[in-house]
Amino acid sequence: MPPTSTADPVAAIRRYRPEDHDAVYDICVRTADAGGDARGHYASDDLMPDLFAGPYLHLEPELAFVLTAGGRVAGYVLGTADTPAFVARYRQEWIPRLAHRYPVPTRPPATPDDEMIALHHRPERMLLPELAAYPAHLHIDLLPAQQGRGHGRRLVETFLRAAAAAGSGGLHVGMVTANVRARGFYDRLGFHEIDVPDPGPVTYLGRSTHLPQQ
Repeated sequence: MPPTSTADPVAAIRRYRPEDHDAVYDICVRTADAGGDARGHYASDDLMPDLFAGPYLHLEPELAFVLTAGGRVAGYVLGTADTPAFVARYRQEWIPRLAHRYPVPTRPPATPDDEMIALHHRPERMLLPELAAYPAHLHIDLLPAQQGRGHGRRLVETFLRAAAAAGSGGLHVGMVTANVRARGFYDRLGFHEIDVPDPGPVTYLGRSTHLPQQ
């Protein structure tokens, strides 16, 4: 069982449950604009969660964990221990599952929605040779009221232990470069920058899944 938070007696980390789905989606969209609220930015508020939360909850729920505070889900970490395998399942299972919602684009992207839907149909974008030594990856989000309290560190450490137990020795994250607060967070957790040619608006960071014995 994941460790319980010790910094806040009303906050705890536990494994994801199916009934947490809507709360995870809500947190995802509220933090999807470089850490800020993205509600109303797209035709559907489900678009960003459908790309960056839903596939992990559906394909690898055993690697999803939530932070509860005051009896409500207030944050989460989710991801995969094997990005190539995840990408294959994303194409084989997740894209067909959402085909009614996001049909294959028939034109170049012209709107922000188009750009996100194009990403959805190109999961192989996650497969970069520079990331091969860091096969696991994660996404983490916390509501503002729970930020800066040490919960993010505990969520990441919970995921690192789970990824290591699943056989992954290295983990990467892709963060929006403009999110300087997130960069400081990852730096404090021992991540280092991975040199990826032409990464666009994203910075890639990596680290070992190994954590010192407590």
